[in-house]
Order: sequence, then C-alpha cells, then structure tokens
Amino acid sequence: MKALNLYAGIGGNRKLWENVEVTAVENNQEIADAYKKLFPQDMVIVADAHQFLLEHYKEFDFIWSSPPCPTHSKANTSLKGWGIVRYPDMGLYQEIIFLQHFYKGKWVVENVVGYYEPLIKPTVTLDRHYFWSNFIIPILPVERGYNVARTTKEMLAQHHGINLPDGTKDQRKLLRNAVYPPIGRHILHYALNPANQLL
Repeated sequence: MKALNLYAGIGGNRKLWENVEVTAVENNQEIADAYKKLFPQDMVIVADAHQFLLEHYKEFDFIWSSPPCPTHSKANTSLKGWGIVRYPDMGLYQEIIFLQHFYKGKWVVENVVGYYEPLIKPTVTLDRHYFWSNFIIPILPVERGYNVARTTKEMLAQHHGINLPDGTKDQRKLLRNAVYPPIGRHILHYALNPANQLL
C-alpha cells in the first residue's frame, strides 16, 4: 500500500505503521530532516502539503492529513485575553471536502478537538483529536497518564517512544503535536482491512 502522510511533523502517527510504502510531506526543512532520521525508509518531501495533496492525490492508496491545528485549538479562547484573535484556517475543511468528493482510496484527516462545534461532523474522536475519514474507525481507549500541556519533553518522548535526533529544536512542542503512535497504528489497521466498508 502506498501511503501519503501530509503535514508529517515527526511522524507520531506513522511510528507503528508496517507493510506500507510512505511518502511524507513536511514544509519545515529541520522537522523533515528529523523525520528522515527517524524513518530513513520513507520518501520525505519538503513542500506545501496542501498543494501537494491537490497535485498528487491520485498516486496513493491511503492518505493521512494532519493540517496545522493552532487556529482550531481550544487555546484560542485564552489567547483572546492577550488580544490575539485570528480566523480558523479553513484549509482543514477544504481538504475534508476535497477528499470526500475526489479521492477514491481510504483517507483520514486529523485535527485537535476545537474550541467551536466542527463544521463537518468528525467520524470519531480519539484522545484529544477529531478524525474525519471515509471508513469506520472504532473507539480506542487511550490512557495517557499525563497532562499534554504540562509534561516534560522526556516524559513525552518516553510515552510516544520517539527519541528525536540531537539538536532538534522545539522537541517538546514537536512531541506535544505528534499523534500518539498507537492511535496511528489503530487507524491504519482499519484502513488496511478490506472488510471495512467505505462510509
């Protein structure tokens, strides 16, 4: 199976994937370099993931997209107290609608549970993330045992099972933003299952 991993970050979602040929797209060169050290077998492309999807979606059997979450996050409600207000980035919904109507394979779009009622109902909520997909994703109980916002880099790295290369900047932030690897494995399992019907 050829999988496209958009907005790949450090590959938390991808860490436990097996039996897939992965192309990862990340627009930050330093983060892409860290990803490549963690997953040297993957094809890593430094590019705009949003545009890459539009131009290359037909080349893949499975697409995972994790568009940037800061403008959707619940943190926005506290930022307004500091005078920071911003529009939600509608690229998230553009990709969901695009995949719903133009892509023939299985796909999933991930983002944080937001501060507003989602404009398109997610297929499932797992941990602190919404997932939109065109296949059934059963609930997976997740026990973190820590507060994501307050946990140290070392605890996050241990919990995710990801040791970032020395010198990688903003390690704690990268780990906080990473999808918990067992969730990524859980979703891919159901994407690979031919008996799992498309919605």
